[in-house]
Amino acid sequence: MNSRTVLPALVAATILTGFASPTLAADVAAKPVYKAAPMAEAFNPWMVRFRALGVVTRNSGNVDQVAGSGLSTSDTVVPELDITYFFNKNWAAELILGVTKHHVTGTGAAATNNLDVGNAWLLPPILTLQYHFTDFGAFKPYIGAGVNYTVFFSQTAGNTSNGIVTVTNSHLHNSFAPAAQIGFDYMIDRHWGFNVDVKKLWLRPDWDGNSNVGALTGKVNLDPWLIGAGVTYKF
Repeated sequence: MNSRTVLPALVAATILTGFASPTLAADVAAKPVYKAAPMAEAFNPWMVRFRALGVVTRNSGNVDQVAGSGLSTSDTVVPELDITYFFNKNWAAELILGVTKHHVTGTGAAATNNLDVGNAWLLPPILTLQYHFTDFGAFKPYIGAGVNYTVFFSQTAGNTSNGIVTVTNSHLHNSFAPAAQIGFDYMIDRHWGFNVDVKKLWLRPDWDGNSNVGALTGKVNLDPWLIGAGVTYKF
């Protein structure tokens, strides 16, 4: 090949290269860049709360043998632990655990007024099914309903006379009760939060005892409000 044919060929190749380069560069730039998708965080269904719990009872009840009698039960504040399991992001079951001590006194008729009936410890586990609302960001309200079974233990009689009657033996019977609940968690981060919770129990155990005037029976209408506030931890 002589110089007359080489020179035009080089010029033609240079021109074609100049036109092709932008196209190739555009093709390279147009190729999509694939990035690894972020790993989804595993859903953990467990939550626990530690609360201070106020137990506010209803001052109601009666001694069957005394017309016009009444019974009054003391209020208390106790520590309480609850464990919650989420079936999904909205539905959960909660079990609360704690113990509380109450003192029962008589009211109403002269025979029961200021009567020291006795003391009892209560183990009142409550299981509720809850619905959690998830559309309010860090604020997570919920409602629930369930059942309570209260066990009474370490029961003691008053053994103190009001001038008419002295209770020498006192026994509250274990009892089921329906429960309703409303509350909220306010989450500070994905694990920690603050909780407020209110429950209502319709708890009305039967009662019997012995006294200096014979056997006594009755019913104690506890019907407590359980008002709690504390710390949430979501696993």
